[in-house]
Amino acid sequence: MAVEVNKAVETIAKLDVNLSYEIIPIEDSHNRICAQEIVAKICLPRFNNSAMDGYGILFLDKNEELEIVDTIFAGDNNNRILKKNQCVKIMTGARIPDNCTAVIPKEDCEYLDNKKIKVPQNIKEFQHVRFIGEDINKDDILITVGEELNFAKITLLTSQGISHITVYKQPKVVIFSSGEELKLHYQKSEDYQIYNSNTPTFMTRCKELGCQVDFIGQARDSVESIKSLIENSLDARLIITSGGVSVGDADFTKEAFNELEFEIFFEGIKIKPGKPTIFGKIGNTYILNLPGNPLASALIFELFGKLIVQKLIGSKLIYHNTISAKIAEDFKNKKGRITVIPGYFDGEYFNPSQKRSPGMVSTLSSCNSMIILDEKVELLKKDSKIKILPINWKFFRKDNKDFLTYE
Repeated sequence: MAVEVNKAVETIAKLDVNLSYEIIPIEDSHNRICAQEIVAKICLPRFNNSAMDGYGILFLDKNEELEIVDTIFAGDNNNRILKKNQCVKIMTGARIPDNCTAVIPKEDCEYLDNKKIKVPQNIKEFQHVRFIGEDINKDDILITVGEELNFAKITLLTSQGISHITVYKQPKVVIFSSGEELKLHYQKSEDYQIYNSNTPTFMTRCKELGCQVDFIGQARDSVESIKSLIENSLDARLIITSGGVSVGDADFTKEAFNELEFEIFFEGIKIKPGKPTIFGKIGNTYILNLPGNPLASALIFELFGKLIVQKLIGSKLIYHNTISAKIAEDFKNKKGRITVIPGYFDGEYFNPSQKRSPGMVSTLSSCNSMIILDEKVELLKKDSKIKILPINWKFFRKDNKDFLTYE
């Protein structure tokens, strides 16, 4: 029996996924998911230092002529202590004397003939001083388990002298389609046949989302052919199929899975397009059976398949996030079932795609987002507030947020 959309989301969110990890160089960790808590080993800055090229002084001496007694460069291990009416010439990033209480930019100083300077009267105590630990303190938590690593996180790692990091292994995903009317894009196609666009679509999408992807061929329209492909793929974390899950005479996918002790989590989702979607597992391998229609299949994957992938890569962000926007024009909808509407978001307005037939392949090439309409929505007036779900960029959150658009 088909489940409600929120039930399908929560079923995915509650999956108890056993994740494996590996240790890799931080240079290779971009877009991977951290599998260890990273705690600061050292303070940043490691010592009080100058934020400017200028002169380090005692703030109480600001009304005096100050003698320049030393020059300190970045990297110098200089332990000088300032005495009354003394100052040091200091460079950006250089360690300041322990009792230095202000740094004056060199362009603000008055230079005297006797190798002395006078500083402005309007200076502030501790100005242009970067204090030990003001950026990062020792034992600060820098990265938590489940965070995605990016250039900024790698900056944190390098600042701590960390060269390797523990990350979750990229899940192996196997993808195949069924249907003898389909031909792969590198095969010759007759006039009565169509090219299989679903398999390359999901191979590419899963790679973009951080998975290792295997292609194992295309099933013929028979239970034995489909079973053979499934059995060959049970070392994967996820199998994605498209087609063969409705009630047609030649739809054998469901039967093939049922002969292999398929544990079904839900069979059908109360949504359009894409109602005949099945999710379950065989052993430790999750199975997502998507509809054969290209647009329906792709939209269902964006709404539910991506959440499965977020779980399998180890991310702690497993729920859809949304962007508040307005609809660009009056939009009529047939109420009765939650509906996915693809379109283009320009930063303020969402423009629904005019091409939305479930079997279309061109629609998503010009779309970057979608809205999910509640089953009661019949009409959205121009400028109505809506919730955007991105398609071709990641936008997830830790807690569940209502992503339906209401009247």
